[in-house]
Amino acid sequence: RLRWRLDGRALQKLPVHVGLVVTEEEPSYADMASLVVWCMAVGISYVSVYDHDGIFKRNNSRLMDEILKQQQELLGLDCSKYTMEFANKDKADQVLNCQSTLKVLSPEDGKADIIKAAQNFCELVAQQQRTYTDLDVNVLDNLLSSTNGFPDPDLVLKFGPVDSTLGFLPWHIRLTEIISLPSHQNISYEDFFSALHRYAACEQRWGK
Repeated sequence: RLRWRLDGRALQKLPVHVGLVVTEEEPSYADMASLVVWCMAVGISYVSVYDHDGIFKRNNSRLMDEILKQQQELLGLDCSKYTMEFANKDKADQVLNCQSTLKVLSPEDGKADIIKAAQNFCELVAQQQRTYTDLDVNVLDNLLSSTNGFPDPDLVLKFGPVDSTLGFLPWHIRLTEIISLPSHQNISYEDFFSALHRYAACEQRWGK
């Protein structure tokens, strides 16, 4: 447990928001819960979990139960430092508040959310509450509900053989570092930390 905290501090840079994107057909709740708890343990503030079929989101309570179980098993007495409060905006969207904040996403939180945001902006223009010249990146960011309160992901860990993020937050990953791993099933902490180390060592040129 102490090692995890020291590992997080030892990295040259630690991502603020990590996206965990599963492209495999069979999701593992236990392995995903381990990844989330490891993110918490090293000090990552925001975590997004995504699969293209929305399985994790539809079975959100099952994933949350597994995370609580893994916290107790992996963190033991330290678990008290990661107290959780469940906040529902609606039945389909749960946010887990603790030292880290977790959001479980599905494809409807990607392109569909951008379309909804555009429609909402058009309605504001029609109601003369906005003009078309008001639309910019910050306004659209504020209209997107799927990542409300979340910064853009610094790092996406993509699991599986598919060479695509399969619709994961297309608006928000313009500058995101993406690291591919063979599978989230039976993943070890060493594999996870190695990916964080790769992220810390990479030079981000921000499009330059």
